[in-house]
Order: sequence, then structure tokens, then C-alpha cells
Amino acid sequence: MKKLAILIGVVSLLLAACSSEGAVYETIDISEVTEYQEQGALVIDVRETNEYDAGHIPGAMNKPLSEISAGNLEGLDPNQEYVVVCQSGNRSQQASDLLAEDGYEVINVKQGMSSWTGTVEN
Repeated sequence: MKKLAILIGVVSLLLAACSSEGAVYETIDISEVTEYQEQGALVIDVRETNEYDAGHIPGAMNKPLSEISAGNLEGLDPNQEYVVVCQSGNRSQQASDLLAEDGYEVINVKQGMSSWTGTVEN
């Protein structure tokens, strides 16, 4: 019984250690993007360049996930807050994980441009 209690304690410590290593950031609804822009956050569109060129949120910068994954963070300011968006929410989550791990302040958008109802720039 004592061995079981020790084993449970060790497993609990390991689980706590694993869960604290993940990147922490807020996830918002696509409808909140404009509000964050008004508060000074910049939008990073992590879709590929051809997708971005077809239409993006006004004021958004393009930094494809493929570049972020390769470690190319040129043009990003670690002191700036970023709202990260993609087409459906999958790539933005991946990019948010990577950027947050590198110390960037990011806010992930759980949907993407497929849910955007505002105006777009080309």
C-alpha cells in the first residue's frame, strides 16, 4: 500500500511537470479580432502567401506557418502583442504554440478566415 502511495505521488509530480511546460496563451473568437487590433495588437496571418494575397484582415501581416516552423521570425517584435489567424484555426494554434514557446505574446483565433465576416484586403 505504501508503494502504491509513493507511485501515485511520483506520477502526480510527473504529470504536473509535463503540463507546466506547454505554451500559455489566450484563444479568442474571430469576432474579437477587431477589438484586439483597436487595443494595439497586430494580426499575423499564418496562411501561405497565395492564400493571404487572395484576401486578409485589414492591417494583417503575413508570416506563414512554414516560416515560423523553420525558425524564421524576422519582422516580429517580441515586445508586441499578436493575434494569430489562419484559414480554419489549426495552423494558428500551431504557430501560437511555437511563438509562445519563443516568448512572444500571442492570442490565438480559434476559427479562421473561413469564418471572417468583415472586410478584406487583397
